[in-house]
Amino acid sequence: MITQSNFSLSGSDRKLIIGDITFDEKNPNTPIILFVHGFKGFKDWGAHNLVARYFASNGYRYIKFNLSHSGVPVDNPKDVTDMNAFASNTVSKELFDLNAVLDFIEKAYGKDTKVNLIGHSRGGGLSIIEASNDLRINKLITWSAIGDFSSLWKKEQEADWKKNGKIFVTNARTKEQMPLNVTLLEDMEENAAALNILDAAKRVNVPWLIIHGDDDVNVPFETAQTLAEANPGSRLVKIEGANHVYGATQPYTNETLPPLLFKVCEKVLIFLEE
Repeated sequence: MITQSNFSLSGSDRKLIIGDITFDEKNPNTPIILFVHGFKGFKDWGAHNLVARYFASNGYRYIKFNLSHSGVPVDNPKDVTDMNAFASNTVSKELFDLNAVLDFIEKAYGKDTKVNLIGHSRGGGLSIIEASNDLRINKLITWSAIGDFSSLWKKEQEADWKKNGKIFVTNARTKEQMPLNVTLLEDMEENAAALNILDAAKRVNVPWLIIHGDDDVNVPFETAQTLAEANPGSRLVKIEGANHVYGATQPYTNETLPPLLFKVCEKVLIFLEE
């Protein structure tokens, strides 16, 4: 039977990371997939739980979590509502959280445990950096990954951002104006080399599957091509007609995966079992 257990641990600034593990009780010793959500995303967004069940039913232990500054509070885990946490997020904090979860997996399942890492959008950028540095990563899979963290805002916003200490991004679903503190920009400037996704892409030396839709208006397909060119050992798969989230929505009420997201999962399963 497919079941889901929860965990929590201390993340960046001692804020809580909440996560869950989906697995088949009949197969306790299964390889691990760790999923990293994107900007304005969270572990229970859209069809993420259906994806977890898909991989659990195919012999994997699927772990996903909310980044500590995702803005998703513990007492209301179904949406981004903690704007103070969201505003104070930085890429370095997210990398801290990702390492905390990898440490948790290592302690729970043993030092020799290898993790198959999936990252979506900004989580894809994080995963590329992590895979370039961390020997615990077995295989890397990116979905609609960004190629530059600064692509999430406009260059012309930066002067006002530094002057006012804050900018706002629009939540396309709720139309809410979501704040970003200047500490995000400062973190990018202070750690430019360490947070350079394309440079990290060149250093990835584990099997890497790059998946991207050709109808992605958030992160153009050309970004996936750039990542693939940076790492000739990677494999690029185009999903025809797919948008940034492969047909999922928030909320997602269907009991089956969107067809294009199901295709993505099939591609990933084949890659993992090679």
